[in-house]
Amino acid sequence: MQPDAAAIQQLFDRIAPLYDRLNDHLSFGTHRIWKQMAIAWSEAQPGDTVLDLCCGSGDLALLLAEVVGSTGTVVGADFSSAQLEVARRRSYQQLREVEWVQADALALPFSDNRFDAATMGYGLRNLTDIPQGLRQLYRVLKPGAKVAILDMHRPQSAPMQAFQQWYLDTLVVPTAQRFQLKDEYAYIAPSLDRFPCGSAQVQLAQSVGFEQVVHYPLMGGMMGVLVACKPPA
Repeated sequence: MQPDAAAIQQLFDRIAPLYDRLNDHLSFGTHRIWKQMAIAWSEAQPGDTVLDLCCGSGDLALLLAEVVGSTGTVVGADFSSAQLEVARRRSYQQLREVEWVQADALALPFSDNRFDAATMGYGLRNLTDIPQGLRQLYRVLKPGAKVAILDMHRPQSAPMQAFQQWYLDTLVVPTAQRFQLKDEYAYIAPSLDRFPCGSAQVQLAQSVGFEQVVHYPLMGGMMGVLVACKPPA
């Protein structure tokens, strides 16, 4: 059963203070490499106006700020006020300019054709209406712009599924329990079960109008990046 948006929002508010620390620990730091790959696939360039949707504590948005430089603009949008507060503190400490916006990914408060590129890290899986989220991304991207969407997945092969379940049971949940966040991180497994596989994501992106849609599996299919392009005008 898909949890409602309010429950998901409250979950990410609760985990905000430890979100970065846990991500580093649970991925052994490799999430930073995956985020750099997503940025490369988004084809964000110096001077661009770019969106990082479901920006959380700001990792991707701050990396994008390096890419677009002083002549570009980065907007980090998330529905969790607690996550955005962490992101604001980080951007202040790192002296990087990012516009932080509290927003619903299913009803973005941005004009049509605004962004030259977009990224999303670990957000698509948590949307209550994935097609609507993709439609909103399509709407706010400029013609010819690309989006790169990074997320966890259920692997297709049985051995990798078994490994992922072992990883969740023996590392993720016990680690979260030590931080008194066991219930908050227990949501991962059921969210993976609900999440469309890579080929299904490609079809969903194509159904809302995206072209040149490719899904790149990573880590034996446990991670993946969906890359899609809005057709040129």
